[in-house]
Amino acid sequence: MTLKNQNHSLENNSRREFIIKGTMLGGGLVLGIGAIPDALAQAGAYYDPNTPTKYGEAEVNAWVSIKPDDTVLIRIARSEMGQGTRTGLAQLVTEELECNWKKVKTQSATPGQSLARKRVWGEHGTGGSRGIRTSEDYVRRGAAAARIMLLQAAADQWKVPVSELTVDKGVITHVPTGRKTTYGKVAELASTLNPPDPKSITLRNPREWKVAGQPYARLDTANKVNGSKVYGVDLQFPGMLCASVKSCPVFGGKLASYDEAKIQNMRGVKGVVKVNDSTLAVVADTWWHANAALKALPIAWDEGKGAATSQADINKMLRDGLDEQGDFWQRKVGDAPQVINTSAKKVEAIYFTPFRAHVTMEPMNATVKITGNRAEAWVPTQNGEGSHAALSEATGIPLENCEVYKLDSGCGLGRRGSTQDFVTYAAKVAQKYPGVPVKVIWSREEDMTHDYYHPIAMAKMTAGLDTAGNVTGMHIKVAGQSINATLAPSAIKDGKDERQLQGFYEKGPDAQLGYTFPTLLTEYVMKNTLVPVGPWRGVNTNQNGIFMECFMDECAKAAGQDPVKFRRAVMQSHPKHLGVLDAVAKKAEWDKPLPAGTFRGVAQFMGYASYSACVAEVTVQNNVVKVNRLVFALNSGHVVNPYLTREQIEGSVAMALGAIFLPEISVEKGRIKEQNLDTYPLLKLASTPRIETVLVPTYDFWGGVGEPTICVVGPAVANAVSAAIGRPVRNFPLSKEGLSLA
Repeated sequence: MTLKNQNHSLENNSRREFIIKGTMLGGGLVLGIGAIPDALAQAGAYYDPNTPTKYGEAEVNAWVSIKPDDTVLIRIARSEMGQGTRTGLAQLVTEELECNWKKVKTQSATPGQSLARKRVWGEHGTGGSRGIRTSEDYVRRGAAAARIMLLQAAADQWKVPVSELTVDKGVITHVPTGRKTTYGKVAELASTLNPPDPKSITLRNPREWKVAGQPYARLDTANKVNGSKVYGVDLQFPGMLCASVKSCPVFGGKLASYDEAKIQNMRGVKGVVKVNDSTLAVVADTWWHANAALKALPIAWDEGKGAATSQADINKMLRDGLDEQGDFWQRKVGDAPQVINTSAKKVEAIYFTPFRAHVTMEPMNATVKITGNRAEAWVPTQNGEGSHAALSEATGIPLENCEVYKLDSGCGLGRRGSTQDFVTYAAKVAQKYPGVPVKVIWSREEDMTHDYYHPIAMAKMTAGLDTAGNVTGMHIKVAGQSINATLAPSAIKDGKDERQLQGFYEKGPDAQLGYTFPTLLTEYVMKNTLVPVGPWRGVNTNQNGIFMECFMDECAKAAGQDPVKFRRAVMQSHPKHLGVLDAVAKKAEWDKPLPAGTFRGVAQFMGYASYSACVAEVTVQNNVVKVNRLVFALNSGHVVNPYLTREQIEGSVAMALGAIFLPEISVEKGRIKEQNLDTYPLLKLASTPRIETVLVPTYDFWGGVGEPTICVVGPAVANAVSAAIGRPVRNFPLSKEGLSLA
């Protein structure tokens, strides 16, 4: 299946112009500020299992409720943050349920409800491109079970064998007599039946899908366009208080003192809350009043030893790590160093990738209300159960007395998943104001300077070539910061952290190296800093894709071979990797000459159980790079919605190009130097190239689509740039190489 790029002409209006023009169209633009959660509940945003017929629907099972008018309410446990998971899961349910897509609406299952029902909805986390691929089976089986129960209910009502019934778009037909009924009319009876054994159900062949697999429009677009969607920062309750937070600017530093008296008479201020040893919150009637008072609050910090740390110190530590000798190996095939040193030609390169911030469109926030021994939170989160646990831990209130209402996130990118500091802060502040909802919002500066950043890393890549240009050995040595050291220390075994070598594994369901070398050694030297790190879209396939694929081009050049042909020679035992490489080369017409001054680069990698490849076309004039075209091939096994898949690939382009060209996050005197978008800008629309995608699903596995392609954009573009300027580029962002993006 091929998706053709569509070019859209967009007027570059300012936000103010957009709002002014929007209010003149269709009677007005509603920005969503002022809406209260009860309105959301009536719209089906929240579902209460204790009153399943509150809105007139009958619950057939945990996944499906149906109203008398045939409206189908599909319950979704995963979070939605713009990636389309809600729409994709709804398509899978609709496919097995055989209901009418035009009658489908979704509801958000909460972690509290799930706990009360023995985790009937399974995992609530949405990260690692797992939103669909790790829940598709039980979601589809739940939908198929509901279909079986609805058909059985109709058969019981008519007193006929269920084998005589068919269903199409929620209309049940008794074939011998032509009698018809609808799901809405039999749903209540179906809800009383015993469900079938899910394991006994045969699911539909994906090659024969009618709803799933189709490029349906998203279910969550309208309220984004008309401004009625309520994000966490928009949320309003009667009597709500707001808070702004500030942590010690130096990582590892602590609060020494503050003078609350200086701000107690400022407009709207209610008080100051010490959240922890390094964080304060000012509470007021509005967030603007809270933030203004926080800026005026005299605070003295004990900056600690971290204040002496600079970016140069960190970079030197990494560079020294590449020369360290020790038990750092994680994969060995033969004696690669020995073979490389005795080969006809030795190729060596050192690459660097920096810290990166998430810069989610919506800064971190959460709203918490504590009443007696009951805690409730309204959170834009990637991990409902994680937020649930954080709420309970912060307040000391048992899990069963806590509830989290998941709001759609204005961007997640990994920041709202395994780290839940925004929930903890809100809970701590709300404890000081019992019975009152308190909304805590981080300023953009606080959000950028207290992120869990993409980990910094260096890699020393060494290869041996024989006289014919064949690879004899490959040595991959990475020195960098460990995400697990920050977030999951127990995952580090014997000082070794496999997670940081994501994409270099021999075999793995999520990531593996797509090349077979006669000898191979992979090593990881852990070098942790005071800067907290965490998952950032693509996690470690980002830098590892750059290290591997840029170096493969350097090896191809040293061997005097075409980069695609050079890769093919060591990919014969990796058919899926080879499949996307061949597909992208064909789509990009790799063997066709380019106009003078235009150059190509290629990359392939595997991450998040999907195989991806990219060809970039660039021009470079006066060290200014213009990325003209990007062509992708993706094999995610199955494609639930090709339109949403294409959207995700385009989103990965924006992040990846920004990461390799725009300013890095750096440390100065123990603190983050870049504090807002003036010093850490995002990619502009004008810099976005033409994007083409070919999907090559093989229908034999389930892969993700949100993150896999981000790891091939950077190296494909870098390889094209290297071809254009006649030398390799190894330091990112490419401003370090004297290059900028047009």
